[in-house]
Amino acid sequence: MYRVEVVQATLVTPELLHNLVELSQAIPEFDNAYPVAEYQTRLSDKPMLALFIKVEEEVAGFKLGYELGNGQFYSWLGGILPEFRGLGLAKQLLLVQEHWAREQGYHQIEVKTLNCFASMLKMLISNQYQITSLKQDTDNKSLNKISLQKSLQV
Repeated sequence: MYRVEVVQATLVTPELLHNLVELSQAIPEFDNAYPVAEYQTRLSDKPMLALFIKVEEEVAGFKLGYELGNGQFYSWLGGILPEFRGLGLAKQLLLVQEHWAREQGYHQIEVKTLNCFASMLKMLISNQYQITSLKQDTDNKSLNKISLQKSLQV
């Protein structure tokens, strides 16, 4: 069995931004990784949570979200490096994020994904996330954007 550790950060620092950008650039699905400025814009001046998951002390992936307001938390970005997939790490991050958000008083988590990310969709649906809207891409159905929400009410 692997030794797995989740590290969390709730303050935006230059080091955190650097780590997020570097890690997102290493995830193949993020072929157009966001620049540092986008992270600063989305994360500054609001509660946020960055989770990093390590396997045997090596960073294997991350999950990042921030407050939308009105008791809602937005799970913005996340991914697992290809060499660490299939270990259940994304689900661990999802559960840690949900637990943290519930403890902070959020009553709902929102997430968006693309139709082409079937494993992400399956994981979300199997964890009681419900589809709330679909934005269709007329040229490529695999690029349809799916919005999902989960109630955190106990």
